[in-house]
Amino acid sequence: MPENSYTGEHYDVTSSGVNDQGNSYDHRVSESGAHSYHYSNSDGSYYYQNSDGSTYYNNGDGFSTYTSSSGDTTQNYNSK
Repeated sequence: MPENSYTGEHYDVTSSGVNDQGNSYDHRVSESGAHSYHYSNSDGSYYYQNSDGSTYYNNGDGFSTYTSSSGDTTQNYNSK
């Protein structure tokens, strides 16, 4: 069972697929029962949509944005 690197919880992937643009996605259910979605895009970016309404986006080139469920946003840039 894979582990969430942020929460440490294990999760099951309950469904997955690839859309017309070649981007993959999956639906995950954690040990606590929380549902989330993970999207991996063909341009190297990825996105998480969490059950609490928070989101995380990484453009695959060092820039990321986290938006909390209350709407607070944190942006980071880590150069390669």
